[in-house]
Amino acid sequence: MAMKETKTEPVIGLALGSGSARGWAHIGIIQGLEEIGVRPQVVAGTSIGALVGAVYVSGQLEEFSKWVQALSSRDVFKLMDLSFSGGMVKGEKLFGFFEANHRNPNIEELEQRFVSVATEMKTGREIWITKGPILPAARASCALPGIFPPVKYRDSWMLDGGLVNPVPVSPCRALGADVVIAVNLNAQLVGAHLSRTSAQEVEHEVTNKTERTLWHKAVDYLSKSDGENPTFFDVVASSVNIMQDRVTRSRMAGDPPEMTLIPMLEDYALMDFHRAKQAIDEGRRLVEENAGMIRSWARLG
Repeated sequence: MAMKETKTEPVIGLALGSGSARGWAHIGIIQGLEEIGVRPQVVAGTSIGALVGAVYVSGQLEEFSKWVQALSSRDVFKLMDLSFSGGMVKGEKLFGFFEANHRNPNIEELEQRFVSVATEMKTGREIWITKGPILPAARASCALPGIFPPVKYRDSWMLDGGLVNPVPVSPCRALGADVVIAVNLNAQLVGAHLSRTSAQEVEHEVTNKTERTLWHKAVDYLSKSDGENPTFFDVVASSVNIMQDRVTRSRMAGDPPEMTLIPMLEDYALMDFHRAKQAIDEGRRLVEENAGMIRSWARLG
């Protein structure tokens, strides 16, 4: 007698890539997936992808989405503590605020499997963090060279995970994913720099004399241009994005995901974190556009 065939749903993995402010698109993609009934059992994140992924698997995405959409350019600037040691922004104010306002559960206690990808500064090794408090694990992945300084995690200094694995498909596979949906933020890189619009917006919003002085110093150093030569942020952003794009192509050629979603945010500057709504909307649009294929891979309907 023939055995009855049972239908089993695959383990879905979500690989959230690096890409600075463009990473707010991850929020919309996750929200869109949940709305069509696809809840990834495995989430891997690199850099901004690690931060959004950590918020998601710890059950705080909706509150986080509302907060980032309410940020103005001045709010973003006030969270950036300028530094000239190891990176332009210390990150202590930003992540201190974040940790004070968000839960910080241990990764191994979560319902979904999660991994944050970082780069060990001393050896250049790719580090997968799958245990311990989730927010420090995410922060260890967010140390963009030239912008944020290295992060001390346990006994090692960590750099941005995007240096070695910008779209973390392989960690998803290692944690048991049968089907991987990858989000690649670095496939279209035109205009990835500090926009003049962002600087002007903050300058108009700032009223305190001390804040205006600090901002002017930052603008002079980071984005002053003679119209012919690239600015500091142009150089840093372009260099990092080109590197990440090449690494992504190489890694994904060897271990391709079942699906790749590419948010079209080519006009986003490196630090345009105040433009969250547009990025989130683009993420949701992508899922809606590809809903049929996503549901097919997830064997839904």
